[in-house]
Order: sequence, then structure tokens, then C-alpha cells
Amino acid sequence: MKTMLVDAWNTFITEDGVDEKLHAILETFPNKKFILTNANDEQIIKLGMTDLPYELFTLKHNPDKPDPAYFKTMLQHFGLKPEECVYFEHNAEAVKSAESVGIKAYNFSHTERDLVKLKDFLDKNSTTHS
Repeated sequence: MKTMLVDAWNTFITEDGVDEKLHAILETFPNKKFILTNANDEQIIKLGMTDLPYELFTLKHNPDKPDPAYFKTMLQHFGLKPEECVYFEHNAEAVKSAESVGIKAYNFSHTERDLVKLKDFLDKNSTTHS
């Protein structure tokens, strides 16, 4: 099982709070899940990133996700290898950054919010194939 890395703001969390439909989809997978953000402590509170169902990881803008160093640090922090992860995110630059370090990533449109396409991506990519 691959670890699922989930973008926080505009993906898992919106102005209305946690996207419960997305959360329900994620709960159908037994995989370990982490929520990734760039937010600092103040932004975490302001954007409602407290009391989440999965552990939140941030480097507080030092650096932000478009910098591959973010993902290298996150992988080291959790003791993960890139091929052990799958990631989805609304920011195309962060998706490219994750892919540049070897993480399989999906650009989730926060305006379309196509959960069928997202679930298809997760179904196809969340298990480790030998």
C-alpha cells in the first residue's frame, strides 16, 4: 500500500471546511494518509486545518511545495521513499515538484472537483505493484 499524500487547502479543505465527499472516498482506502500544506501556524488556524482526520505536515513556507526540497524533507521526515507514495494536489507547480523527486502525482482541479477522476487515479496508483 502506498502512502497517500493529500493537499490541504483547496483540495481536502475548502472555505466550507473539510470536503466530506473527498474524505469519504479516502476512507475507502486502508492506506496511511498525510495532509500536506505550506501554511504557517497562523494560517493553519485561519484556514481550519486543525482537528483533521490525518496528520498535517508543513514546512511553514520554508520552502513551499513548488520547491522539490519540500518533498525531499517530507519523505525524510516520514521515512518514506518516493515510490511508496501517491499524491494529489490542486497546484500544478507543486505536482511537478513532487514528480521531480519520483512521487506519482495527480493535478486535482479545485474548481472542477472531479472526484470520479481522482478516485480512478487513486484506484490505479495506491497499491505497490511488483
